Amino acid sequence: MVLATVVGAVCSVMASTVARRIAIAAGFPLSLLVSGSVALPAWAWLLPLAIVLLVYPMNAWRDAPLFPTPSAALEALSLNAPLAPGAVVLDAGCGLGHGLRALRRVYPEARLHGTEWSWPLRAAAGLWCPWARIRQGDMWRDDWRRYDLVYLFQRPETMPRAVEKARAELKPGAYLVSLEFVATELEPHAVLTTVPDKPVWIYRAPFRSSSSG
Repeated sequence: MVLATVVGAVCSVMASTVARRIAIAAGFPLSLLVSGSVALPAWAWLLPLAIVLLVYPMNAWRDAPLFPTPSAALEALSLNAPLAPGAVVLDAGCGLGHGLRALRRVYPEARLHGTEWSWPLRAAAGLWCPWARIRQGDMWRDDWRRYDLVYLFQRPETMPRAVEKARAELKPGAYLVSLEFVATELEPHAVLTTVPDKPVWIYRAPFRSSSSG
């Protein structure tokens, strides 16, 4: 059992993302537990649920789960959405901070902010991105009027809500940037395709309605 676990842990190093490394390393131990070969008390099966609820509270389930921003996804963003030095940028729902790190690469002189509902993720993002101002809270309660760019990696079901908020609060010239998911109601200012199957949709206020939306 120890040997099989070590082999899985060693092989996990070859995975391209942290999530895949964890999945590979934990594959054998989890399979062993599920098979019933190792006896566990009944309450032990509630621990994974407790961990999920701690990291990802139920009132955040309506938003996107934890999907990290690919490191190269935002390359060329500054060419299509230029910002002045000192511009204020928000990663709404920043998770562990992958989006903030990608934003910092393209906007090194911007003031980066993040909002994350899960306090364990917010704490981890604060350690990983000490140069950003990250708060624990509801991204939908943020006032977007102060920001020059708002970045999202949500899901299709929440995009209409983001569009409504952006229309109401983003100042003229500010950008709404969405990774992967299009705002069908708006005409995009530009679209980046740096990472396959992960388009970056850029919208600029005042927004124009799309013909399909």
